[in-house]
Amino acid sequence: MTEKKKILVLSDHPMSPSGVGTQTKYFVDALLKTGRYKFLCFGGAIQHNDNRPMKTDQWGDDLIIFPVKGYGDANLVREALWNERPDAVWIMTDPRFWGWLWEMEEEIRSHCPLVYYHVWDNYPYPTFNKKFYRSNDAIASISKLTADIVQTVSPETKHRYIPHAVPPIFNIVPEEIRQKFREENFKEDEDKFVVFWNNRNARRKQSGSLIFWFKKFLDKVGHDKAVLIMHTDTKDTHGQDLDAIIENLGLSDGQVKFSREKIPPNALSLLYNAADVTINISDAEGFGLATLESLSCGTPIIVTMTGGLQEQVTDGKKWFGVGIEPSSKAIIGSQEIPFIREDRINEEDFINALTTMYEKTHKQRRTLGAQGKKYIDKNYSFEKFEKNWVEFIDEIVEENGSWDTRKNYKAWEQIQL
Repeated sequence: MTEKKKILVLSDHPMSPSGVGTQTKYFVDALLKTGRYKFLCFGGAIQHNDNRPMKTDQWGDDLIIFPVKGYGDANLVREALWNERPDAVWIMTDPRFWGWLWEMEEEIRSHCPLVYYHVWDNYPYPTFNKKFYRSNDAIASISKLTADIVQTVSPETKHRYIPHAVPPIFNIVPEEIRQKFREENFKEDEDKFVVFWNNRNARRKQSGSLIFWFKKFLDKVGHDKAVLIMHTDTKDTHGQDLDAIIENLGLSDGQVKFSREKIPPNALSLLYNAADVTINISDAEGFGLATLESLSCGTPIIVTMTGGLQEQVTDGKKWFGVGIEPSSKAIIGSQEIPFIREDRINEEDFINALTTMYEKTHKQRRTLGAQGKKYIDKNYSFEKFEKNWVEFIDEIVEENGSWDTRKNYKAWEQIQL
């Protein structure tokens, strides 16, 4: 029997609810299902109460998760390399978290290939990332925008476009189940226009602007005509105090409601089905899983035309909701990221978009959502996501080998001056 290939994963904890965490889990599960791979994961980006290695009943010794602080460090990687001798190292999230890892590129890539699932939010082309891109054996991109960036900035790097996906549990439920859920959970809002927002309460997500602008929308159509449900932590230290905002605006009579507790995917799917529209107006968004989940459940979306959001709301001809063009495209940056664009929409455009969806009939909105569902199933299916990852990793492992069979890597290059 052929020995299983081992992959070392550095990313958000695969059991965490973050977008990076869920996509990491989907990637790991896809490879585990083949029976040809096993994983050692550094479960990062969350606070751990127990630092002992974790296993699951489903995968046993084929999936071991080591809780780490941040995303780990060089010494932990060295220890894993020499003790576990992985056949590949796979990493995911924003490149600003991996500078330390790419600095030890030679220590890793001299033994096994390094694969990066790349998250990037916007243009201009980040030429400053070229050195990072070239520090990998292969890159997969989460969106068409990210794919264009990698292929333009570092065309010599092996690359594949593998967009995010959501599992089949996010699906359209029969109308009678949808109505029953609304009756049981939104008794006083049963006949209202239900607006859903599912994001982390962080600055770039524009949670405060959303509430202020939603009040202006209510002032226009009537405070008894619509309700905004926000599935988020209202006291997140990276965001605004949303409770204080609704109190200040006089929206404490049920116009805005919060879903604060973590809920399982099947319950979240019912929430998407129950909503009339799902919103994401982030000023920067690599992909935007909530809107993908919403369309998978047949509920149309309103989004900023930025990052991965813009490829979800339209196929270039049909629209599956409303895409709002940014009114401001400011160049911001930091010492780590010299420049990147921040796309902001304005209040008037948002209210017009929401009014457009509000004035449609229930049937029109469901038809729009059903068309979006077909588009998502065709282009972002979970089956295609898993198939692409298995093929890509198989290809990388076969082409590059590892340890005693390592090939196609040179720690130097010859440059003619």
